[in-house]
Amino acid sequence: MALETSLEKPAPVRAIANAISGWIDRLGAVWVEGQVTQVSRRPGLATVFMTLRDSVADISVPVTCSRVMFDGLATPVTEGASVVIHARPSYYANRGTLSLQAREIRMVGLGELLARLEQRRQLLAAEGLFAAERKRRLPTVPQRIGLVTAANSAAERDVIENATRRWPAVAFEVVHAAMQGHRCASEVIEAVRRLDAHPEVDVIVIARGGGSVEDLLPFSDEGLIRVVAAARTPVVSAIGHEPDSPLLDLVADLRASTPTDAAKRVVPDMAQEASRVREARTRIRQAVSARLEREQHTLDAIRSRPVLAEPATVLDARHDELDDLRHRIRRSLETRLDRAADDIDHRRARVQALSPLATLQRGYAVLQDADGHVVTSVADVAAGAGLSVRVADGRVHVTATRTEPIEEHHG
Repeated sequence: MALETSLEKPAPVRAIANAISGWIDRLGAVWVEGQVTQVSRRPGLATVFMTLRDSVADISVPVTCSRVMFDGLATPVTEGASVVIHARPSYYANRGTLSLQAREIRMVGLGELLARLEQRRQLLAAEGLFAAERKRRLPTVPQRIGLVTAANSAAERDVIENATRRWPAVAFEVVHAAMQGHRCASEVIEAVRRLDAHPEVDVIVIARGGGSVEDLLPFSDEGLIRVVAAARTPVVSAIGHEPDSPLLDLVADLRASTPTDAAKRVVPDMAQEASRVREARTRIRQAVSARLEREQHTLDAIRSRPVLAEPATVLDARHDELDDLRHRIRRSLETRLDRAADDIDHRRARVQALSPLATLQRGYAVLQDADGHVVTSVADVAAGAGLSVRVADGRVHVTATRTEPIEEHHG
């Protein structure tokens, strides 16, 4: 029922709010289709908050649902997903806001597809298939490139022409496969396995042009993702255009935005490489020249030193030192020899002074009897006895006629 109001009898805010709430309540539960733009899961709350946006008009409405229902969905709800919600409109009079209390959420169309892909991405990421440490480094100059693409496609021409233009010597091993449809995933898997087993293929490029999400769906196939992850040969993903992002981009060792970009990133530009070689050669030549110049300066400095400029000077100084040492040794030896000679003379003089012969030379004599015994007393000599007198230069044989003792006088 409409409220009866006038300038004289205005209705209070609470009356209008309650009336609006009553009118909205009479609407009952409705099915609403839209796109999820925001999802908020606040810690500790049993309610999940979302925003549902109209796919055509710039209109959105808040949505609430229980955390139990939200977590129990078979396909997780993500931002950007298109959904159909069975909800009851509710007007909060205290805040003057309108929201939908969701009782059931269903994914529809592209939104459901994207949600499934997101769920698959999360599961594969949890296994570590997208980890950076699993990425293999591409060869600097591949000799042979394995190419998986559709027959007679623009992607094939772009890759081959651009790669050959940049590096004419590169060779290709092309395996054609369906790039969309129900046979796409299985044929691409077989092609990757075949090229991975080829002993001369250095890198594998999977290329196709852009397309809708449905067209690119095979390149998010779980079987293909696992085959690429297990491949020994590095794999480059060149699927679609820059905004396209199938799961193959995440598991590949390198993601190229387009097939042309793949050709540029897989092989180097020969002209650029030749220019770099020339620059490197110039830098090396300059570095060697600078090193040689420094070493030459060092050699010149060493050669300018007196020891190398005039080596004879050092030898002459050593020669003078040797002469001086020789003279000193000679003088020392002569001094020691003179001292030894003097010592010998001294010792000889002392020995000669103590020699009995020297005593005899001073006039003394030694008297011996006939038996050769030295006579030291007159008592040992009888009158008429034959004696021998030892003098300095010989012996005198005498006969004792008489003996005469000498009395000692003691003072």
